Amino acid sequence: MTITERDIMGGLAKGLAVIETFAADRPRQSISDVAAASGLDRATARRCLLTLAHQGYAEWDGKFFTLTPRVLRLGTACLASMPMPAIVQPALDALSDRIGESTSVSILDGAEIVYVARAAQRKVMSIALMPGSRLPAYCTSMGRVMLATLPEAEARSRLETSPRPARTPHTLTGIDQVMAEIARVRVQGYSVIDQEVEMGLCSMAVPLMNARGQVIAALNLGRAAGPEPMAEVAQRLLPELQAVAAQLRGLLR
Repeated sequence: MTITERDIMGGLAKGLAVIETFAADRPRQSISDVAAASGLDRATARRCLLTLAHQGYAEWDGKFFTLTPRVLRLGTACLASMPMPAIVQPALDALSDRIGESTSVSILDGAEIVYVARAAQRKVMSIALMPGSRLPAYCTSMGRVMLATLPEAEARSRLETSPRPARTPHTLTGIDQVMAEIARVRVQGYSVIDQEVEMGLCSMAVPLMNARGQVIAALNLGRAAGPEPMAEVAQRLLPELQAVAAQLRGLLR
């Protein structure tokens, strides 16, 4: 079935765009903030925000808007309909206990990764990561692993049409730089990130395949940066990630 412009409800699309502007680093926003982030004019952003507040999805103190827990109903319904979190969580818990590091599984959504399951040993980021959390794909180990499974032109297109700010002094932001790293990940089959997302955070990821051999997600470990070089961490812990990925392959559809 083909969806045409006549089938699209513009008001709903704008409201969803407004909701998506809120993030861990932008939990409180003014009308002007939301208008700038969503690309909507100020009057439209105001109406969307006031509608969300009226329906209980946002709170307004007269200047700033914040989302309420009611918004979680939207994401919870999606996660509840996905068997993946229930399948991978026991394996994540066991892996995290075994290696003493936080582990996660995410899927790729456009140019972002979306966490679907997590087992945390300790807080390694300044923001709290949980199912439903989003991070950019260009600078994350899980993002690069999943971008590496796409045709090169598609991966480049996703990156070119999304912002790539320098989150730390180590972040690769140039399109050719990131694409070169993705090419390397494609060859070696895993990705290592050393303080590109946040200072003090390192991570490593491998792709998760289903029983048909299709990459549907990524599995990673996150750890605090330390004296041990990430190359040595990869040599020591990569087999652990790969073993869990192989274990899950027969269970995922």
